[in-house]
Amino acid sequence: MPCDSGIPDYRGPNGLWRKDPEAEKLVTYAYYMGDPEIRRRSWQMRRKNRALTAEPNAARRAVADLERGGVPVRVITQNVDGLHELAGMPARKVLELHGSVRSVMCTRCGARGPMKDSLERVAAGEEDPPCRECGGILKSATVMFGERLDPAVLGEAVAITKACQVFIAVGTSLQVQPAAGLAGVTADHGARLIIVNAEPTPYDDIADEVVRETIGTALPELLRRFGKRAPGRQA
Repeated sequence: MPCDSGIPDYRGPNGLWRKDPEAEKLVTYAYYMGDPEIRRRSWQMRRKNRALTAEPNAARRAVADLERGGVPVRVITQNVDGLHELAGMPARKVLELHGSVRSVMCTRCGARGPMKDSLERVAAGEEDPPCRECGGILKSATVMFGERLDPAVLGEAVAITKACQVFIAVGTSLQVQPAAGLAGVTADHGARLIIVNAEPTPYDDIADEVVRETIGTALPELLRRFGKRAPGRQA
């Protein structure tokens, strides 16, 4: 759902990596850790990151409204913008597989802090601000290319998927593993799989329903159907 909030995607027809393949190096762990110039460019990219100023779109607000209406909803997201929480979803019900751009972490000692504090340091002249605890390299608290997902977070995502009755995959190409595999887990455990995405995905053939309409329009309408039903297991 990032595009509907004015945030460009990565691999879509107009995605960031297609427009500027070199930009992928800025979020690749090996390049980032090994090249100070890459880190300096990465910090400048973060200063311009629209995810930090974006507002929740109609789709995210619809998810939060569904949860407030009493339907047991859990959000498993590959997005790193934190907009589900800003839309009103309780943080405990949002599982961020790839972390959050709203925080930074030290690659040496693991210390964390707000992204805005580090960006203020960059604006003040620190091109590659080090960790204030140990002097280590700071990075966005997101999973970069070349890093593995946190096994505990992924395990929780699989458990939620196995327990759900309806799994709605929204705005994802379903090409990046292991997160994409959750669609297959859904089908294997008998839940209803609905895919809402502008482009075809590898899981369309096993989906119970595929929606190609604009997410900001299609998802609120889709979720209204579930809001009229009695709460059951997790959606």
